Amino acid sequence: VQLQASGGGLVQAGGSLKLSCVARGMIWSTFTTSRRGWYRQAPGKQRELVAELTDDGMTNYQDSVKGRFTISKDNSKKTVYLQMLSLEPEDTAVYYCNVKYGSRDYWGQGTLVTVSS
Repeated sequence: VQLQASGGGLVQAGGSLKLSCVARGMIWSTFTTSRRGWYRQAPGKQRELVAELTDDGMTNYQDSVKGRFTISKDNSKKTVYLQMLSLEPEDTAVYYCNVKYGSRDYWGQGTLVTVSS
């Protein structure tokens, strides 16, 4: 199984980006019943949860991104997205997608998001 993340880049404050993460080699039923999330790690800081989509369809967001970020999925493509609006310099980080299924924990390679002021 390989999680391939994309969509990062350089954007001005107030701009938007949409991240994508494709779960290659994952059985469809595993993808659709797993917990899928996006994490980020800023320089000098610990990795933190940004948003997650639980196996029962609930969404959870870090307080700092509520109302600005939206996590979604396309099961047919085994892809999870993170739509980011009204980006702030504090959102600058490497973003990682994550899929948890039982005891298995899969991570993408990370995609860099840089927000300039």
